[in-house]
Amino acid sequence: MSLQIQRAHRALAQKPAHEATSRFIVINFLQFAVKETVLKLAWMKKVHINNKQILCDHDYAYEMMQKHRARADRVDSLAGFRTEKTEPAGAVPHGLLKAARKSGQLNLSGRGLTEDFDEHYYDTLVEIIKKRFLIPSNLKCSFTVKLHDNQLSSLPCALGELQELQQLRVSHNQLTSLPAETCTLKNLCVLTMQQNLLENLPEELGQLENLTELDLSNNQLEDLPSSLGRLTRLQKLNLCGNKLSCLPDSLAQLTNVKLLDCSRNQLTDIPASLSEMLALEQLYLRHNKLRLLPQLPAPALKELYVGNNHIERVDTEQLACLAAISLLELRDNKIQTLPEQITLLSTLTRLDLTNNDITTNKSLCTIRTLRSFQWFHQKGTNELLKYLRGRIKEEPERPEDGDTAMTLPSQSNVNVHNIKSLKLLVYRNNQLIDLPPDMKNLTKLRSVILSYNR
Repeated sequence: MSLQIQRAHRALAQKPAHEATSRFIVINFLQFAVKETVLKLAWMKKVHINNKQILCDHDYAYEMMQKHRARADRVDSLAGFRTEKTEPAGAVPHGLLKAARKSGQLNLSGRGLTEDFDEHYYDTLVEIIKKRFLIPSNLKCSFTVKLHDNQLSSLPCALGELQELQQLRVSHNQLTSLPAETCTLKNLCVLTMQQNLLENLPEELGQLENLTELDLSNNQLEDLPSSLGRLTRLQKLNLCGNKLSCLPDSLAQLTNVKLLDCSRNQLTDIPASLSEMLALEQLYLRHNKLRLLPQLPAPALKELYVGNNHIERVDTEQLACLAAISLLELRDNKIQTLPEQITLLSTLTRLDLTNNDITTNKSLCTIRTLRSFQWFHQKGTNELLKYLRGRIKEEPERPEDGDTAMTLPSQSNVNVHNIKSLKLLVYRNNQLIDLPPDMKNLTKLRSVILSYNR
């Protein structure tokens, strides 16, 4: 490589004394790129002459050079490039403690923690928390411990010493039980234990009297402790995805619960005592083995989801209990008829009857508040086959047994287009060729779903 040096000379300064540091040599390159390459190589190779390192740098002003020299004496130029010292096993990472001091949240999620790593680690952890993270009683701060997304098969009993703990999140682990010591956390408000291997719960669970949210979904619970009814401040209870065949009557004592999810269990009946849950607004019972619609006169119940069960009929008494209902999901059942009393549901705005065996819907036209109505058939019944044959021949054939779920509005004795307040209309998965002219009556219609038609 050609250096292309224009000139080189000693710095314009007084000649130094004997054995003192020599004056700088100033080199002027013709090409900027050459100068940068020379400096880079000099910094990397660290050239020495007579056991003294030759320092190369840009031609700064004298004052700037003095500052650089002073800083070089106290700054480690390799800081950040050295391998950090590994902390001994069982030591709490300093970065986690520092973050916890600021946020009040100790996040140990996704660290691959296993049972072999537990005892010594947690003993040290709890001791440090007790000394450094105690929250003053006059401050309303939330102290959270996150242990979710690990491989823990058990929780240390030492967690029971964290009396200031308000949130404990241990979901997505391999926990098979909840230690009774954890149930002594009087200030605990949120406990999430979904996606574990829990088979039972201790009776001491009822001691968590300040709990407002409890998530036990996707475990292997076959029954619930009777002490669950003592959690009177509970507002959200998720029991979805377990092996429950019945619900305890003690649930009726949870008068502040607004959301109860019991989907994907093995329930065959719902106890009438659940009607005493006066604050209940949302009830999920999907994917169970129910044969009857629950008769629950809960005064605040607004949304009821009972899809994917074995319900064959809906009785008048069951509908009469739903005084405040706004959303009723009955999809994927075996319902054949609806009672005329469904018109009494004056607050109903959404009704889902997808994939049932209903043969008539005359009473639905008088539900003036209905805004969303889904009703289509995918079960390959005789009515469906007759309808398809009629469309192929271009000669619509009326079923002998009256109107079916595949009957178009213009061909039916019932015209859903008379529902003046309808805002959502679903006609998917049919053989519809054109839109019926009486749709012009739907002056408030905002959305129409016509997918999978002709």
